[in-house]
Amino acid sequence: MRGLFGEIYHKGNAMKFGYYPGCALHGSSNDYEDSLRAVLKRLDVQMEELDDWLCCGATAAHALNYQLSVALPTRNLAIAERDGYGEVLAPCPLCSMELIKSKKKLSESKELRAKMSEIVELSVTGSTEILNLIQLFHEIGMEQILAKATGKLESLRPACYYGCLMTRPGKLLDFDDAEQPSSMDKMVEALGAVPVEWNCKTECCGAGTTMSDPDTVLELARRILQNAVDHGANCIVVACPMCHVNLDMKQSAVNERYGTDFAVPIYYLSDLIGLSMDIGRKELALDRHFVKVP
Repeated sequence: MRGLFGEIYHKGNAMKFGYYPGCALHGSSNDYEDSLRAVLKRLDVQMEELDDWLCCGATAAHALNYQLSVALPTRNLAIAERDGYGEVLAPCPLCSMELIKSKKKLSESKELRAKMSEIVELSVTGSTEILNLIQLFHEIGMEQILAKATGKLESLRPACYYGCLMTRPGKLLDFDDAEQPSSMDKMVEALGAVPVEWNCKTECCGAGTTMSDPDTVLELARRILQNAVDHGANCIVVACPMCHVNLDMKQSAVNERYGTDFAVPIYYLSDLIGLSMDIGRKELALDRHFVKVP
């Protein structure tokens, strides 16, 4: 059976995905993981964490050692293959990017596959498909999601923020338009919200430079928040842990630096899906966000 966007989901049998949390979802962004787990449980979707996964190398490995930058994500791909996962969810776009890049390199070179298999001490072909959060919900299907929804989100006018990595580079991540994505907008609109048109859908928030270059991060966050508000948004929806950190946790610092008075709730996409299903705010970890959500 196909969903609203043409995706196939399994009816009658629980879907099962491998799960690569990356460093963020077990650390600074554990609220993201809690939200995701609550929603998938309600949807009868099983998410099984890869056994003995390791850091994918983002954001520094590629600048330090090329071979290491390929080997780290390759090890995780090899674990997924070893344990029989045809699809693996990587909710952090930077993690999914690193996994997909290594998958592509492996698919293009028999010699690299042999070399990496030796390095990571597991046979690897790069056959496992990697999904980000938006792709996961699309594969589950909007019919399945809406069947569980008990309420509408008409009061929300979200600015859907994809950030700089969710859809780029376009030739590698081809599930949506790289510059004018709409997949998340369609999803929240189907849930009853009214997404706004705005200019910063794919602008960078500074990502991992939040510690090394906080001034730049605050300026980028200010621009994103201001543009969202100027276009009538009363919240922002993200699918990236670093985007959430820089727009939610840093929002008070933006106000202090620039004399602004932003109080813009920052939701994960899973939060809005969970709210439409009447999942409790504590279960969705909304009480752990820095900006209060209504």
